[in-house]
Amino acid sequence: MQKLKDKIALVTGGSRGMGAAIVKQLAQEGASVVFTYVNGKEKAQALIDELTSEGLNLSALKADNAVEGEITSALTQTIEKFGQLDILVNNAGVYGGKPMEEHTLDDYRFVMDINVKAVFEAAIFAAQKLEKGGRFITIGSNMADRVVASQGTLYSMSKSALSGLTRGLARDLGPKGITVNLVQPGPVNTDMNPADGSHADHLRSLMAIPKYGDPQQIAEIVGYLASPSASFTTGSIMTIDGGFNS
Repeated sequence: MQKLKDKIALVTGGSRGMGAAIVKQLAQEGASVVFTYVNGKEKAQALIDELTSEGLNLSALKADNAVEGEITSALTQTIEKFGQLDILVNNAGVYGGKPMEEHTLDDYRFVMDINVKAVFEAAIFAAQKLEKGGRFITIGSNMADRVVASQGTLYSMSKSALSGLTRGLARDLGPKGITVNLVQPGPVNTDMNPADGSHADHLRSLMAIPKYGDPQQIAEIVGYLASPSASFTTGSIMTIDGGFNS
């Protein structure tokens, strides 16, 4: 059964990693999916070719979350094309870790613009355009709640902001029948944080289940939150990290 049949979804940063897994999951559940990318045009096209060959409906738009207005433009184009928008997944994000004394306010603006400001911009759009049954889902990080090493201050701060946004927005949009939820992954095997990376063994040593997660595991959580089964789930923060924060 395709739980998302006739639904329209937009996923930011959907050309690779967890974003690509989320795009696949929503499309396989029956949604028509639009995803954004910045520099990964070839990966975006490869994903489109792969999934359209399976008879799934998806397309891509170039949109940079660091540039004010581009996420609104992508959302507007999606509604113009399909006449509706049912599911919005804020996946795009950056890390930007380095010693605190080396940071500049330009670093702050770059990370906060992508990880927070663009999500708030999307939230304004959602408040105006999403209709009853809509889903607003954001991908955060377990580092919002636990920082175990240096050089994560800026990233952790940006991801912590998403908790307040999620809880507040759930109150704002709940009367409209729109749910708002946050997924906080821990170490997941992507090119941003590979399971064979230089810090991977240390991260595994901190986990109750000492292995990296798979992007598909995150995608399936998003698929649930996007589905009718999650109509009573809102304002929730789901940490999926193999017990890293336990």
